[in-house]
Amino acid sequence: MTTPQEIAQLQQHGLYSQANEHDACGVGFVAHIKGQRSHAIVEQGLKILENLDHRGAVGADALMGDGAGILLQLPDELYREDMARQGITLPPPGEYGVGMVFLPKEHASRLACTQEMERAIKAEGQVLLGWRDVPVNADMPMSETVRKSEPIIRQVFIGRGNDVIVQDALERKLYVIRKTASANIQRLKLTHSKEYYVPSMSSRTVVYKGLLLANQVGKYFLDLQDPRCMSALGLVHQRFSTNTFPEWPLAHPYRYVAHNGEINTVKGNYNWMKAREGVMTSPVLGEDLKKLYPISFAGQSDTATFDNCLELLTMAGYPISQAVMMMIPEPWEQHTMMDERRRAFYEYHAAMMEPWDGPASIVFTDGRQIGATLDRNGLRPSRYCVTDDDFVIMGSESGVLPVPESKIVRKWRLQPGKMFLIDLEQGRMIDDEELKANLANSKPYKQWIENLRIRLDDVVHPVAGEAEGSPQPQGEVPVTAYMETSDVPLLDRQQAFGMTQEDIKFLMAPMAQNGEEGTGSMGNDSPLAVLSDKHKPLYSYFKQLFAQVTNPPIDPIREAMRS
Repeated sequence: MTTPQEIAQLQQHGLYSQANEHDACGVGFVAHIKGQRSHAIVEQGLKILENLDHRGAVGADALMGDGAGILLQLPDELYREDMARQGITLPPPGEYGVGMVFLPKEHASRLACTQEMERAIKAEGQVLLGWRDVPVNADMPMSETVRKSEPIIRQVFIGRGNDVIVQDALERKLYVIRKTASANIQRLKLTHSKEYYVPSMSSRTVVYKGLLLANQVGKYFLDLQDPRCMSALGLVHQRFSTNTFPEWPLAHPYRYVAHNGEINTVKGNYNWMKAREGVMTSPVLGEDLKKLYPISFAGQSDTATFDNCLELLTMAGYPISQAVMMMIPEPWEQHTMMDERRRAFYEYHAAMMEPWDGPASIVFTDGRQIGATLDRNGLRPSRYCVTDDDFVIMGSESGVLPVPESKIVRKWRLQPGKMFLIDLEQGRMIDDEELKANLANSKPYKQWIENLRIRLDDVVHPVAGEAEGSPQPQGEVPVTAYMETSDVPLLDRQQAFGMTQEDIKFLMAPMAQNGEEGTGSMGNDSPLAVLSDKHKPLYSYFKQLFAQVTNPPIDPIREAMRS
């Protein structure tokens, strides 16, 4: 297993870049459709995790994995009784939040991080209830490399302030507290500040994760063995970290998602999000929005960046299912049989956000709903089953949890571009058609598009040769009808724009003759503009990134199949 010191050496003196790596992991969840909490669900989630053990990477050290974890609803009974022993009475469920915090082992740095968290809580007008040391199995066999990077894990309990009335408002305040505290700690430039991380801070969910093997999660975190630790859902993940190297914070689940696959467009998506930070507004977040920048950080994994964006959209008031549809749309542009209102939904949101594309299976939850979606190509498997006692079991493969066939009332796979959702408050499972129809019909998206859209063919200009200010001609001519003429020979113009014989023969000719782009291999042996001894146009010095896995050849095929 490559160590952080070796990684730093490669980055400083070699050509290595972690941005060129990709990942494929194991993900799954178990949930009770009616929202009934039990410790059995926690145990079943851990069993799914153990059965996904083969999905995770293990280095030369057999005790060192790439990370694993579980996301649960807040176990109120466990926390309430433990905090009562400290003389702290917790408010009713929904009126307090819990932050799971990784802290540096070094005392001064840990104290500074703790103080900044407490300052952020006070600055946002919320109430610091107290801290709790998360009990862990210190005697458990563990890799020495993992033990050296093991953080101190504590939980901070935060009560709602007088300005917070509903739980959603508390969630937004917890979001702002986490972001501002993290930003302030980064500005301190502590020697050990990189060891600080907040896996979760919510009034609904909590994340237990670490640089652990699949079968170590339940043994390491003693809370997970306690019968008082109850939840109606258990979302688990076992990591194969070829995207970024193994670290405690990079284990899944994140605050809203767990992910199997790779988001190939993550660099472009990150840049687009950063570019929009100066112009974004939110009537829900208001002035707090500015405290949240940057939304994502450079060097994060693709899943972490995705999670950051999904969290922002959800906190800004979008239902989590709608936010996921915005980020991972199904093929719609050439889908002639799609309902017009659903098409309008996608077209409207396409102007707001670029697709987060790539072969990916995403499981998402906000603690009230849990669901899953698959990328448009369906290159990452997701299978699920529903039992007669209202359990839903989903995994990146079949058989993640042994269930007698007699108890299964439905089993199927998630199809390309499809989604399903379990609403724990409504106590029912919502399929793809109903879910998307409800969202598409919730707003007049088609009317909004027609009111705002301007087509280039509809833009008109005076006929060439008419003097400015002269009467408008009888027949207005579309702008697309004009072509610029020039006395400069064609060859000179082609050379001025950097066109070569190869461009004419292999790129332009097929388009002129057949009305389509020519096909060929991905190889390109022409030198980079900066290394070429030929004069190149300015734009040749810039190269567009594209997905180098399977997206370019498959997307058009999928869309043509209307699947």
